[in-house]
Amino acid sequence: MSNPLETPLVRYGMAASSAAILVIVAFAFLDGTMRLLVLGMAVLEIAVVPQILKRAAEQQQ
Repeated sequence: MSNPLETPLVRYGMAASSAAILVIVAFAFLDGTMRLLVLGMAVLEIAVVPQILKRAAEQQQ
């Protein structure tokens, strides 16, 4: 297990931290439709990024 992307905690942690940044920006600086768009991006970030990182870790092996 030399690759840190093999650990699910790392993959989901990376996605959660970037999603948290998107949520903070959405509520601090945006409103209306743009806020909803950025919050949707945060949801996609949590759902999709760990799967992409998992595939990247598998390809590296």
